[in-house]
Amino acid sequence: MTVTWEELGWERIAAGVGRCRLPGWDCTVGLVIGGDAALMVDAGSGLVEGARLRTEARALAGRAVTHLALTHPHFDHVFGAAAFTDAEVFGAAGAERVLADGREALRADAVGNGLHTRVADEAVAALAGPGPLVPVSGELALPLGAGREALLVNVGPGHTAHDLAVLVPGSPPVVFCGDLVEESGEPQAGPDAAPALWPAALDRLLSLGGEDAVYVPGHGALVDAGFVRAQRDALAARFGVS
Repeated sequence: MTVTWEELGWERIAAGVGRCRLPGWDCTVGLVIGGDAALMVDAGSGLVEGARLRTEARALAGRAVTHLALTHPHFDHVFGAAAFTDAEVFGAAGAERVLADGREALRADAVGNGLHTRVADEAVAALAGPGPLVPVSGELALPLGAGREALLVNVGPGHTAHDLAVLVPGSPPVVFCGDLVEESGEPQAGPDAAPALWPAALDRLLSLGGEDAVYVPGHGALVDAGFVRAQRDALAARFGVS
């Protein structure tokens, strides 16, 4: 029996491409379905949430998630990664060091933002996850079958030192932005942000997707190129860069 995106509480963006807004921090996860593979974008904030996403993605794709792209190493995007035991995991080069060596800082940030201690402890213990993270230094084309591919692009630093975007060509093109773009609140610049370089990262996103793309923020509603450009200009003014 075929399950629709809407029946599972997901939002269809384009043919074979959708996303889900998770409770708690309004964090977005994405799914890209190809002919013989399925790519998940981000993994949620805990193992139980990750397992639910894995089950829903399988129902939508008709197969297990084969690839997982982590847009940046913050707890609400990576703590569910270990639930994807059979997936090849990708992130911007350097994110693997954060996940390996910065687990206690991730835990402290998670608990400080309201994640239950037990959930955080379980996620941190499993954070080595399904296997070593494949670092993306520039661009990496990921064939998904039936003529579909996703382009993983290291566009940072910006929101963090290790920001990865995912472009899904098509009509329309879809760009998963991670927290380089936020719609439901002002973009957050924590201690691992690179404010002086953030506007340039958004310029890179715009060059990837173009004027007709749908841009998927890390938090909030879908946006267009005009929104991304306005946020880029606001960040440049906020941080005093051109």
